[in-house]
Amino acid sequence: MTTTAKNRHTEAREPRLIEWATGVVSAILVVAMIGWVGYEAWMDEDMPPEFSIAITARTQVEGGYRVEFDIANKATVTAAAVTVRGEILDGGNMVEDADVTFDYVPAESKSSGAILFSQDPGAREVRIRAVGYTDP
Repeated sequence: MTTTAKNRHTEAREPRLIEWATGVVSAILVVAMIGWVGYEAWMDEDMPPEFSIAITARTQVEGGYRVEFDIANKATVTAAAVTVRGEILDGGNMVEDADVTFDYVPAESKSSGAILFSQDPGAREVRIRAVGYTDP
């Protein structure tokens, strides 16, 4: 508690236990966070990008068909200019293909996108795979 006398502020009594406890807990949290970030930066190995792709939806749109998908980068390194190719296969023969490029697929995260086809994939096999990337 602060008292005012002649425009001077002075503490009326010693800090309370709760103030000391709050300060100690805050200091421990700050030191722990700095230690954790330092440990992660020091011990984390750079693994090259590793992608997995899962088709989430197939819908008809005006002028064609949209195949939506999620692309996950399981590695600890971000990939830039990730090119994803989608192909419609009929009995092993490619009927149509299309590409989409992601600016970035961050490390240990997931992005979503879609490929637009002019032909109906219907019951045919749709294959979507990452075909290239650059290091940012």
